[in-house]
Amino acid sequence: MEVCVDPDRRRLRIGQRLYDARKELAERYELEGIVFGGRMPNWQRKRKQFPTARAYLDAVMAQEVSDPVIRFQTRMGFEPIGVLKAYLPSDRASRGWASHMVWRNPYAVEQKLSANAPPGAKDIVRVATVQFQQRKVESFDEFISNIEYFVDVTSDYRCDFVVFPELFTLQLLALEETRLSPAQSIERLTEYTPHFVEKMRELAISYNINIIGGSHPTRTEDDDIQNVAYVFLRDGSVHAQEKIHPTPSERHWWNILGGDEIITIPTDCGPIGVLICYDSEFPELARKLVDAGAKLLFVPFCTDNRQGYLRVRYCAQARAIENQCYVVMSGNVGNLPGVENMDIQYAQSCILTPCDFRFARDGIAAECTENVETVAIADLDLTDLDWARQEGTVRNLRDRRFDLYKVDWKN
Repeated sequence: MEVCVDPDRRRLRIGQRLYDARKELAERYELEGIVFGGRMPNWQRKRKQFPTARAYLDAVMAQEVSDPVIRFQTRMGFEPIGVLKAYLPSDRASRGWASHMVWRNPYAVEQKLSANAPPGAKDIVRVATVQFQQRKVESFDEFISNIEYFVDVTSDYRCDFVVFPELFTLQLLALEETRLSPAQSIERLTEYTPHFVEKMRELAISYNINIIGGSHPTRTEDDDIQNVAYVFLRDGSVHAQEKIHPTPSERHWWNILGGDEIITIPTDCGPIGVLICYDSEFPELARKLVDAGAKLLFVPFCTDNRQGYLRVRYCAQARAIENQCYVVMSGNVGNLPGVENMDIQYAQSCILTPCDFRFARDGIAAECTENVETVAIADLDLTDLDWARQEGTVRNLRDRRFDLYKVDWKN
C-alpha cells in the first residue's frame, strides 16, 4: 500500500531548531541577547523599486514585499533595528548589505532595564489575598486583632505580600453607640487614621511581611476626605495611594474626593502599584504604573452585589492581559447591619495572571470561595512576565502603536 505524506508535515525544521538552540545558550549563560547580520536575498531583484537597503527592509516589515530570510528571522522572535553596510561583500543578492537583527533575552534584559528594582529583587513572589468578613467588634484592639490573625497566618506561609479589602476599616463604625449618617460615619473614621497607620506599620515590621492595607478614609491637609490605600512595608516605610476615581455613591453619600497622583511604590520585590476598586476600571492608570516598572498590581475592592463585583473582576483581568502583569484582588464579605452603606457585601477575591502559556490555564493563579472569609495564596514568577512580553503568543506592551496613540499625563 502506498502512503502519501504531506511534505510540509515531515520537514525537520532545522533552522528553527538551530535558532532555538542559540536562544537556550544565551539564557543558560545569562547573556543579554543575540545580535547578527541577516541576508536580504530578494533585494537584488527589487533594487529599482527600493534603491536603499533600509527602504527594502522597511518594505519587507510592512509586508509590501516578501523576503524568505527576513520573514523567517522575525518569526523566530528577532527584530530588525537597522541595516549593516559591507557586512558580507560576497553576498551579491544582498548587495553586501545585511539586516541588523536582535533578540533580547527576556530573563536578563528586562531585569536589567528595571531600574526601580532593588538589588537582589526576587524572581518568585508569594502573595496572599484576604477575603475579609465584616463583623461587629467591641473595640479598636479587637479590630486590629482580627487583622493580626491574617497577617500572622500569611507570614507563617512566608508570603511577601498580603492585601486587605477596600474600606475594611468601616468595621470600626460598629463601635458607635448610635447610628451615624453617612457623612458622620466617614468623618468619624478619619479620626482613627493615625492610630490605624501606627498599628499596621508595627504588624508589617513584626511579622516581616509587606501589607497592602486595603483603604481607609483620610482627611487631607486641604481638609478634604479621600479614600486612601496605605502600603506598609516590612522595612518600616509607609506609602499612600489615594483613590483617583470615587464612585458616584462615594461622592454623594460620603463626599469623598478623588486624588490626583498615581505612584509606583518601591518594595524589596520590585515596584508595585495599587488601584482601589473603581480605579481598576480605567486602563490608563494601570498602563502608567506598568510603564513605570510595576509587575504587581493590587486591587482592594468593596462591592455590594455580584454585578458590581464582576465589573471590577473583568476589568482587573483585562488589566492583567493588556499589561502582561499580575493583579491581586481583595474584597469584603459579610455585613454590618448598623452601619450606613455597608449592609451587604459580595466578593470572590482572586489572583489573576495574563492568559498565555506558562500561566494558569484560565488566567487565575488562585481564587477564594465566594462570600466566605478565607485566604488565597499563590507564587508568582516575575520572569514569566518577562518571557510573555518578549516571547509570548501576543505582546501587548511591545505591539502598541505609538505612532498613532499614547497616554499623556498632565503635570
